[in-house]
Amino acid sequence: MTPLKTSAKATVALLGALTLAAATAGPASAESPRSPGGWQESGSSSVNSLTGSQGLASRADGSLLYRGLGSVPLDLRIKGWTHVGDPDIAAGHTVDAYQGGDDAKSKMFAVTTPGGKRYLYEHQLDTGEKLNNSFASVSPDNQWLVSGEWGDQNRLQVFPAPLLNSTTPPTGGALPQAGQISLDKPVRDIQGCDFVSATRLVCASNDASKELWPEDRPILQVELERALDGKPVTGKVTSLFAAPQRSICSGTFETEGVDYDAERRTLRAEVVPPSPCLVTTSVYAYKPTTG
Repeated sequence: MTPLKTSAKATVALLGALTLAAATAGPASAESPRSPGGWQESGSSSVNSLTGSQGLASRADGSLLYRGLGSVPLDLRIKGWTHVGDPDIAAGHTVDAYQGGDDAKSKMFAVTTPGGKRYLYEHQLDTGEKLNNSFASVSPDNQWLVSGEWGDQNRLQVFPAPLLNSTTPPTGGALPQAGQISLDKPVRDIQGCDFVSATRLVCASNDASKELWPEDRPILQVELERALDGKPVTGKVTSLFAAPQRSICSGTFETEGVDYDAERRTLRAEVVPPSPCLVTTSVYAYKPTTG
C-alpha cells in the first residue's frame, strides 16, 4: 500500500499489465534461503495481485485469506472506502482495515463474523492522525487491535478490538483509540504487522532508503514491555532481515502484508515485484530457527 493510492487507477494498471505479464512473468529466481533474525526461509508461492497484493491472514485450518485492490465490496466502495489493507483473523472473525480518499476525516475497520455478518466500526481521526489505514492486527487475547499510519512514525495505534472487545458496540459504531504503542526507534512506511506472541509483533516496512535501518525494505520486530491492556506501552524495534526482492522483472519492489500462523509456526511476507510482473505477488514463508 503506497500512501493514498487510488484503487481505481491501480486496478486499471494491474489489468492493463496482465497480457504483457503473461508473456514475461515467471517464478522468482532461485537463491539460497538465509537464516536472518531467527527466521529461516522455507518456501515461496504466488497470488493474483488484484485480489491478494494488499495482505493475507491465516485461517484455523491453515488456508490463507488474501486481500487486494479488487477485494473491496461494491457497497463499501460506493461509501468511499476505496482501499483495503492487510487483514487479520481472530476467533474466526475477519478484521479488515479500510481507508478513503485524500480528504477522508476517518478510517474504518470492518468485522465479518464466522456466520458472514459484517459490522462497520469507524474511527474519527484525532488531531495529527494520518488517514492511512494500512493494516489490522488483533492481539492473541482478541481484545486489542493494532494498526498504523504511513510515513515516519514513532508509534503504532491501538484500538479496542471491534466486536471482540465488549467495550465496543455489538453491531458496529464509533471506535476510539486506546493507549498507543510508543516505539523506541522510528519506523517508516509500515505495510502490515502481526502478533507472534502477546508481547511481540513482526512488521513489514516498505522503506528502501536505508536511513533508519541497514536493510532495504526491512522486516521489523517490535518487542512490547508487556501485553496490551488498553494503556500506553512502549515497544523496542529491531530489524530482522530484508524482504526478498527477486523477480525476472527489474525496477521497484513493494513490501505488503505479513502474517504469522501460530498453529503452524509460519511467518509469511508479501512482496509485489516491478511491472509488468506486478500482476503476481510473491509470498515468502519462514520458520523460526529456535524454539
